[in-house]
Amino acid sequence: MTDYAAEQEMELEALEAILMDEFKEIHSSESGLDTSNKCYQITVSPQDEEVDEATTMPVQLALIFSHTEKYPDEPPLLNVKSIRGIPVEDLRTLKEKLQQEASENLGMAMVYTLATFAKEWLSERFNENDAAEDLEEEKAKDEVIVPHGEPVTVDTFLAWRERFEAELALERAKLMPESALTATKEKRLTGRQWFESGRASAKGAAPAAEDSEEEDEEDIDFDDDDFEDDDEEDMLEHYLAEKSDSSAHSSRRAN
Repeated sequence: MTDYAAEQEMELEALEAILMDEFKEIHSSESGLDTSNKCYQITVSPQDEEVDEATTMPVQLALIFSHTEKYPDEPPLLNVKSIRGIPVEDLRTLKEKLQQEASENLGMAMVYTLATFAKEWLSERFNENDAAEDLEEEKAKDEVIVPHGEPVTVDTFLAWRERFEAELALERAKLMPESALTATKEKRLTGRQWFESGRASAKGAAPAAEDSEEEDEEDIDFDDDDFEDDDEEDMLEHYLAEKSDSSAHSSRRAN
């Protein structure tokens, strides 16, 4: 003959040792069960980690049970209550699933199995809600209007820089007197010589004496090398500003 009382007592001791603070005895009037026998409550959370403040746990439920006379050869009395954040419809669904699970485990101590089932169900349900929220956030990000324009790459910047330097050289050539441009290479003033001599303010002035030219011949020629020491970061800022103005102009034309 099976000693049901002994088996039930052993299960209660095991649950208390495993679950500790999550397991406690409650009064039958608090259980919601139609019994005067001892009732017990297991607190079930969707995760195993301990939480210091209860307010940080979004959902939590109480699994309430009471042993029947012939338990475990018959299922225990079961009830579930929401401690936080669980709708009534979900509690009803979980209770039905727990009763089905209990009927499949007759003949053995099953309360811990039922508590584990409830934890897994709650975790899946909770994660589904999180996944839905994440999906909504992703959709919202996709709907954000991204400004259109040509992306800045190394190739586009180098191409712009080449055009910019060519335009800059052309503008400087326009400022030089015609005599400086038409003179022979031996007598032609370098760009630096021309600017340092003050002749930029007197366009069309006569070229300097040949002796003076020969003494200054060692100066740097007026070519692209004069600007190789320019800060490329400043040029990049200038390029980006130019692109921004171009994009703004295109937007105004589109409107």
